[in-house]
Amino acid sequence: MARRRLSPAQRRDQLLDIGAALFAARPYEDVLMEDVADQAGVTRGLMYHYFPNKRDFYAAIFQRASDRLLASTGLDDDRPLEEQLTTAIEAHIQYFVDNPRDAMTVNRGALAGDPAIQAIIAAELSTVGARILDKLGLEGHAREIAAIAVHGWLVFGRAVCVEWMQSQTISRAELTELCLRAFASVIDLDAHNVGA
Repeated sequence: MARRRLSPAQRRDQLLDIGAALFAARPYEDVLMEDVADQAGVTRGLMYHYFPNKRDFYAAIFQRASDRLLASTGLDDDRPLEEQLTTAIEAHIQYFVDNPRDAMTVNRGALAGDPAIQAIIAAELSTVGARILDKLGLEGHAREIAAIAVHGWLVFGRAVCVEWMQSQTISRAELTELCLRAFASVIDLDAHNVGA
C-alpha cells in the first residue's frame, strides 16, 4: 500500500481512527501496533514515533473520545438542569452503547487500574462535576458539600452504565430515570428549580 503524505496532525488522527476501529472490534489484548501501522500504510517505526507503546496509544484514543464526549454534553444553555442532565446522561449511555469494548476495558478489563486511563476518567468527572456545580449556582460551603455529592453521583452513574452494559436487565429509559432519581436524592432539586 502506498504511503499517503499527511501532516503530523493528520497522520496522528489517522492512526487514532484506525486504532479506535480496531479496539472497538477486538479485545485490547488482541490489537497489535503492527496491525495499525499496516492499515495506515506506515512503518512500525513511524507508529512508535507517535505512540511509544500500545498503552500510550490506547490512552490517546481514550482521551480523544473523552474530549468528544465532554464537547457533546455541555450544560451551557437556558434549559432547566433536569432536562440538560437527561440529555447528558443519554449521551453518556450512547457512548457506552457505541463503545462497549472501551467501557469494559477501562472499567473492568485490562486497563481498569492504569494510572493514565484513570487520570482521564478523573478529569472527565471533574469537568462534568464543575459544570453541574456552576449550573446550580452554589458558592462557599454549600458548593463544597454539593461537590462531594455530585462527584459521588457521577461515579455512581458511570458504575451503573457499566453494569447495565453487561446485564441490560432494565431498559435504557429506566437507566436514565435511575440516574436522574439518584441525582435528585443527593441534590435538592426543588431548591434549584430543577423540576418536580
